[in-house]
Amino acid sequence: MVDRTPTKSDRPRQRTDRPGRARRWLFRLTAVLLGLSSLLVVEGFCIVLDLGRPELHDDPFVGFRSVRPLFVLNESGASYEIPKARQHYFRPQSFAAKKPAGEFRVFCLGGSTVQGRPFAVETSFTTWLEISLSAADPSRSWRVVNCGGVSYASYRLTTILEEVLTYQPDLIVLYTGHNEFLEDRSFDHIKNRSELLSTTIDGALRLRSFTLMREAYLRMRGISSHDPPEGRPLLPTEVEALLDGAGGLEKYDRDEDWQRGVIAQFRFNVQRMVRLADDAGVDIVLVNPVSNIRDTPPFKSQHRDDLSADELSQWKSLCAAARQHLEGDVYDAQEAAKLFEQACRIDPLYAGTFYTLGHCYLAMGKVDLARAALLRAKELDVCPLRILTTMNEAVSEIAESTDTPLVDAQALFEQESPNGIVGAHWLVDHVHPSITGHQLLADALADKFVALGLLDPRPDWQAEKQRLYRQHRDSLDDLYFIKGTKRLAAVKRWARGRVEVLIEPSHPANLFLPANHAN
Repeated sequence: MVDRTPTKSDRPRQRTDRPGRARRWLFRLTAVLLGLSSLLVVEGFCIVLDLGRPELHDDPFVGFRSVRPLFVLNESGASYEIPKARQHYFRPQSFAAKKPAGEFRVFCLGGSTVQGRPFAVETSFTTWLEISLSAADPSRSWRVVNCGGVSYASYRLTTILEEVLTYQPDLIVLYTGHNEFLEDRSFDHIKNRSELLSTTIDGALRLRSFTLMREAYLRMRGISSHDPPEGRPLLPTEVEALLDGAGGLEKYDRDEDWQRGVIAQFRFNVQRMVRLADDAGVDIVLVNPVSNIRDTPPFKSQHRDDLSADELSQWKSLCAAARQHLEGDVYDAQEAAKLFEQACRIDPLYAGTFYTLGHCYLAMGKVDLARAALLRAKELDVCPLRILTTMNEAVSEIAESTDTPLVDAQALFEQESPNGIVGAHWLVDHVHPSITGHQLLADALADKFVALGLLDPRPDWQAEKQRLYRQHRDSLDDLYFIKGTKRLAAVKRWARGRVEVLIEPSHPANLFLPANHAN
């Protein structure tokens, strides 16, 4: 047996490094806590002295060449009014510069739906809401101000919200989502930014200390914080919609990267507006927009990029054969649906085929399949003038995560629509409610006021409300409705270029069939 003295490597390891390691981690933790405590002290100091108030309108996606106020004082200084220079997009509105005692002041922000198009403010849900609130509690003064701008998207509404928050509002109503794809802009400067980085930047922008340091840095470089943000697309002062110019529809093409950027910007701005209101101590109610999917065909359908000539020829043949079953003496929606289903399998990206298939399903009584196909047609629309489902979901998620009251107009109108599919019964075109539709939305908002404890209605509220509704509608002359009808026709011409109408409305299915061409 060999006697061997244990070497150093054979001896049990003594963990003499534990206290040293613990001290190192304790030192690091202490350093972090000291840094954070210093930051908290500086931040508290800024809050007490009201220094470095964050510029929450700073949109990382776009900038504007200039920003003008929506409201200005009139000559007497007694009221704020929308100046004539801005009435191409907004309708005349005013409110007292000095808020009357006991007045409950509501500002409603959004696009043409808020404005009441194709009619005007007089029959918008904002007017019906004011009438309803007055009927419920006439002892109070209710003022609902309409800030609906034609073609205005969320990124343009943020600056308006900042402005109206200075006018002593009691509540903000935000209805936005349909206009996000109207203006051309690029997202190249942020497309490679991670979600973690975006969240970190957004959090830093909320700190007053960061705002002060940022301001100092910009001044050192000779840049004003109010200058247009460097490296971001600059949009004009007012809307320049792609569809406003000749051949506007041709400017739309399938671009998934651009669509993702638009959706991200929409989510960001809705979140920011909720936070703006919260930081100002003002209640905000989100409205989830409603779309007409039953009676509005896609504005532009486009084949998938890799569709071969043979596949296109087969697709055309299937659609032509399907039309024969719908246009001939013997109407057969079931056979037409089978052929359109085959066409959809060949090209699952052509929106018009899904729209027609959805109406075939409706004629067959297959409501669930019809709803899915019609919704698919909306989602595939290359010119999305209706809010996308992911954006509807974003509004709901933001409302839930921030504990913000929500009125789901989409769900509300579905409940009141035949088969739960929203169409011309409530909307006069692709997104604009009828006058009764605006009343329905106003009623839902008034009910939300009650649920939030902002309104204690008298017992005869509903009867008095209906009486005042009739009285107000009767006060509008014929010219008001004639102008609204003309505006509706103009909107439809503006959105010209959708799928061709091949079946007369009197036909059982009232179908809008895809034209027999590639575009």
